[in-house]
Amino acid sequence: MKLKFCGAARTVTGSSHLVTLDNGFTILLDCGLYQGREDELDDFNTHWEFDPAAIDLLVVSHAHIDHIGRIPKLVKDGFKGNIICTHATRDLAAIMLLDSASIQEKDAQWANEKNLKKGTATKTEPLYTTEDAQICMRQFTSYNYDRWFHISQDVQVYFADAGHILGSASVTLKIARANGTITYLGFTGDVGRWNRPIIKDPEPMPQVDYLISESTYGGEFHDELPGDINQLLDIVHNTCVMHRGKLIIPAFSVGRTQEIVYMLDHLESKGKLPHIPVYVDSPLAVNATDIFTVHHECFDSEIINYMTTNDNPFGFNKLIYIRKVEDSKALNDKKEPCIIISASGMANAGRIRHHIFNNIEDADNTILMVGYCAEGTLGAKLREYPTMVKIFGKELRVRANIKIIDGLSGHADQKEMLKFLSNQNPKQIKKTFLVHGEYERQQKMKQALEGAGFSNVHIPELGNEFPLE
Repeated sequence: MKLKFCGAARTVTGSSHLVTLDNGFTILLDCGLYQGREDELDDFNTHWEFDPAAIDLLVVSHAHIDHIGRIPKLVKDGFKGNIICTHATRDLAAIMLLDSASIQEKDAQWANEKNLKKGTATKTEPLYTTEDAQICMRQFTSYNYDRWFHISQDVQVYFADAGHILGSASVTLKIARANGTITYLGFTGDVGRWNRPIIKDPEPMPQVDYLISESTYGGEFHDELPGDINQLLDIVHNTCVMHRGKLIIPAFSVGRTQEIVYMLDHLESKGKLPHIPVYVDSPLAVNATDIFTVHHECFDSEIINYMTTNDNPFGFNKLIYIRKVEDSKALNDKKEPCIIISASGMANAGRIRHHIFNNIEDADNTILMVGYCAEGTLGAKLREYPTMVKIFGKELRVRANIKIIDGLSGHADQKEMLKFLSNQNPKQIKKTFLVHGEYERQQKMKQALEGAGFSNVHIPELGNEFPLE
């Protein structure tokens, strides 16, 4: 048996790991889109470290695009097997992949129009189309948490709630080997945090023999809760009441947007939220919120109790969900104070770039960063408090206030990752592989794991292959 790393190797996006069993049966763990530095983006997303037609099965940890974003291309390029995930992940994937396909089509159209103006004959094709996204959904098969189920004659899978986003799961494979032994291979997926709004806390994985672990926040430690909601209220008051400005919040459409809306709903119900409009400007976030409302099995006890007195935790009088492009553009003409929550969370695409473009040079406004941003994205640049940024080819002076609340992150920090893995007996784990992290942070996570008794901790590079005894 062997394990090959086909994405998220010494970087945080493009999750993809290939398991080849003793009998040649192949299982792909995640099939994510690379999001980040433009010079690496196209090459990774258009090329495979394997033959898609030779893959027997795909198991998906959760529905973020950096974990599912290349599935339509995988199917288009020959993959015929089942796509295994939780029920909520399947529902979210349906809208996430259609949205991603629409972006691919629009990007290709823009590139072709640009080439036409230059007089070049080069034609850009989208990575995949909306039709490709619809076709791939036919291969999805979903299962519940907390039970073993067969995905092949020799392999069972166990999903445990990872507490990252709705439907997110750690993946444990129980593999019957050719010599009659059993090997347990665990993949953490993306691990969330304890005591976060809406979804349940991360659940431990079964004991494993080999571990693939995320390492996004190696060496980093988040703010303790419950200060987040108070920080948010302070920023809202300072921006929208004291300075009469706009609060612009880049937020992922799935997970972070619903958390922020839920927090604002709490403030509104307690009479603490200023009387200002709140706009969620993302059709994808609107659709995702609808899916949240039908998957109560993923909710924690806090929101279930809250819903006994407030049947809609994602809606209040001053909250306006925006779908239409013309309504989104109209927000830039409004002068009154407001809150605008828009995607993407890394500010590398989508409507949020237009809102930042139109508001970043006004000192009364605030741009609030609430999550991880991959190196090379606009969000990552804003987190460095720059004096100038380039958006849509134009250099802009950063006069707006830049604020950061890392406590809202959906990823466990180093201490929380050690807590998540604390049920594992390190002496039983033969090898640990760190993925989904920048190399510097992975080195710190490696040191932390070794300090906790883990040995044979590896930081694989893209394309590295390891034998599993």
